[in-house]
Amino acid sequence: MITLETLPNLLADDIKIKVAGIDSDGVLRGKVMSKEKFLGIMKSGFGFSSAVFGWDMHDMLWTTDARVAPPESGYADFLAVPDLNSFRRLPWEENIPFFLVRFLNGGKPVSADGRSMLKSICDRLAENECQALAGVELEFMNFQTPSEDGYGSSVSQHPNLAAFLEKNAPSALRPLTQGMFCYSSTRPVANKKYFYDIFNTCAQINCGIEGWHTEGGPGVYEAALKVCEVSEMADKVAMFKFLAKSLGVDHGVTPCFMAKPMQGMPGSSGHIHISLTDNHGQNLFARETPEENPRWADISHLSDIGRYFLAGLLDALPDIMPLFAPTVNSYKRLVENYWAPVHISWGLEDRIASIRLITPPVCKPGATRFEVRIPGADLHPHFALSAVLSAGWRGVQKKLEINVPPMSARNPGDPRPELLPNTLDLALARFSAPDSISREILDGEFVDFFTVTREHELGLWKEAVTDWELKRYIEIV
Repeated sequence: MITLETLPNLLADDIKIKVAGIDSDGVLRGKVMSKEKFLGIMKSGFGFSSAVFGWDMHDMLWTTDARVAPPESGYADFLAVPDLNSFRRLPWEENIPFFLVRFLNGGKPVSADGRSMLKSICDRLAENECQALAGVELEFMNFQTPSEDGYGSSVSQHPNLAAFLEKNAPSALRPLTQGMFCYSSTRPVANKKYFYDIFNTCAQINCGIEGWHTEGGPGVYEAALKVCEVSEMADKVAMFKFLAKSLGVDHGVTPCFMAKPMQGMPGSSGHIHISLTDNHGQNLFARETPEENPRWADISHLSDIGRYFLAGLLDALPDIMPLFAPTVNSYKRLVENYWAPVHISWGLEDRIASIRLITPPVCKPGATRFEVRIPGADLHPHFALSAVLSAGWRGVQKKLEINVPPMSARNPGDPRPELLPNTLDLALARFSAPDSISREILDGEFVDFFTVTREHELGLWKEAVTDWELKRYIEIV
């Protein structure tokens, strides 16, 4: 544990510090400050423009009014308070000390700040003498980074993907490798310096990878981050994306965490594994002895608390979709026949369902958990994990009954399970409705804020003229 008293010794040989908060798209926003400045603001925090919650990922102000950072406020500063327990050094940036922050306004947590949101939920669990553990698996496609003038250009060899895309269609980008080679033992060798640099550097910044391999799709890797306490896991997901993008610069690679980067290929997932334990580390989802005659065989090893938690998740899924699938592109991954769930479903060891139940006999009791398979790699980790925990905990508090049979219990002639919202606008309608479960389990101001940010996204999409439209209509219409 780092304290204000031990901090000066920790930074004795440093002259600068890097700090960052996480915006509403899960992107790190920060700056470098002198050590003297940093030590001077540690007790009280420092001013950070509220504009980070007033614009989108390209710094375009919301086109509809988001009350968290209203224009009439002049985007006055929030208070950013560094979190000492988030400390790590960044090896790719001269080993600079790095801290994440939380945002306050008027002495209260900013409702749009995912780190504060998740902490609040974890505090609620702690009051009930339990905690959540999580693991996240991130799939992402990697592209060769072109210069502004293209691949192999003699004009400029400075990597500049953004400038390249100003002049070229995204389809001109080249994946790191071609072909579908999931779990390949040879494909990583072609880019081994980049591949192992990510793994090794993750270990150095307390963001350890449990499993690391190629996935389905050209140039696709998957990182399974080591299971840990849920708020720490959310931070690690944000840090992993930051790390991969930073190291990619040195290796001429651009990692892409879009949910569906390429048409006709599988999307990139962000599966969430979740469990609850008591204060002694005992898994609360595990049943001491299997039930002899359960309603469904799938839940014979699942505790009552686990069943309530699952019921809460299933009940809430349609209403919390924007926190799992936050962009227009997210829903292009959630289509059938591409290993992504499209309906409200669950099952023991079922990788097609929205929620995969993992219990004995396929794991040890202490590893009993749920895998929420809806989120894509574009998830905001703090928002998504907050939604999972809040929905499941609601089920525990209300002792909800599972009202959806597992996929294994369905017969060929049975009606299909209820479909999840399959576009961002449909998902937003459920999310923002006056009687939505999202309003029951999350802060109402946050629900209104996030709705506005996604309406902004939809507005930009509706105005866009895409390559597909041009190819389809330009010669005919």
